[in-house]
Amino acid sequence: MSTASTSAPSGPVRPGTGPVLEVDDLHVQFRTESGLVRAVNGVSYTVSAGETLAILGESGSGKSVSAQAIMGILDMPPAEITGGRIMFEGRDLLTESPEEQRKVRGPGISMIFQDALSSLNPVYSVGFQIGEMFRAHQGMSRKDAKKRAVELMDRVRIPAAAQRVNDFPHQFSGGMRQRVMIAMAIALDPRILIADEPTTALDVTVQAQVMDLLKDLQRDTGMGLVLITHDLGVVNEVADNVAVMYAGRIVERGTVDDVFSNPAHPYTEGLMSSIPQVEAKGGRLQPIGGQPPNLASIPSGCPFHPRCPKRRTGADALPGRHCAEDVPPLRLVVPGREAACHYSEEVLGV
Repeated sequence: MSTASTSAPSGPVRPGTGPVLEVDDLHVQFRTESGLVRAVNGVSYTVSAGETLAILGESGSGKSVSAQAIMGILDMPPAEITGGRIMFEGRDLLTESPEEQRKVRGPGISMIFQDALSSLNPVYSVGFQIGEMFRAHQGMSRKDAKKRAVELMDRVRIPAAAQRVNDFPHQFSGGMRQRVMIAMAIALDPRILIADEPTTALDVTVQAQVMDLLKDLQRDTGMGLVLITHDLGVVNEVADNVAVMYAGRIVERGTVDDVFSNPAHPYTEGLMSSIPQVEAKGGRLQPIGGQPPNLASIPSGCPFHPRCPKRRTGADALPGRHCAEDVPPLRLVVPGREAACHYSEEVLGV
């Protein structure tokens, strides 16, 4: 495996700051009755204070599994972290004791889950669940924790927070439940917030409100944000940098402007072509052909080659760059842009 694929590169860093979170060559697999599922295969990235990194990819690409590994919430077994490092402020969380990890995950790194209704406990009030963060991590009394819960509900713009603190999850709309999840996630002022599909199943107006709220909170606190999403429009609005995942690997990485305007990987190019265009009213979308690979049987060579319109095989391929046989490393193609494609220069047109 090349150095480019195993070292987390330095992204844009604010003056006087360095990466807060570094994921380096992370590997996660699942042992199942149908075989070994390789869900994450050497993922590396960094997140700095105030930075928003968006992680894109189809369902099953390993986005959420890598986030769950960072949070330490994978069921092990069947999951197993087989390699890599998860560095938070210079500490490798994978070598820490469970107690030390618990101290970091919450105050240091927190997460918003994609399905607020199933993530919230239906038998406890939202105020009780938000307050649990303060009782568990700071030893607050129930009265003081409830007071802080009301403050947080106000902070995430839940109307009449003092009156609604005793309400139960089913009494809130989908958008308000997501705000409750955000309140829980930011309760301890984390340095890194992971948002896993935070706008799933919400209408467009509510999606915009939730993303505006996250941007405002990020501006106020300086936290780094890892945004996992399918929504390319949201990414284009809020992200600084983008990592595109396919078959458990990062296949392209760069700034949001560069990646969206001129992709360096055919898979990214396919994702961009599938976005509806206002000027192409009445035209047909251009979906990516085929299906994502079975992670229990990832294709040889470039995992994307069975679906790639630009693949080279046989006499068309250059030595050592046979799409069906040779695995392309994640490499620097042009300054500030990495891609895992043998022919990225041709894709970019450079």
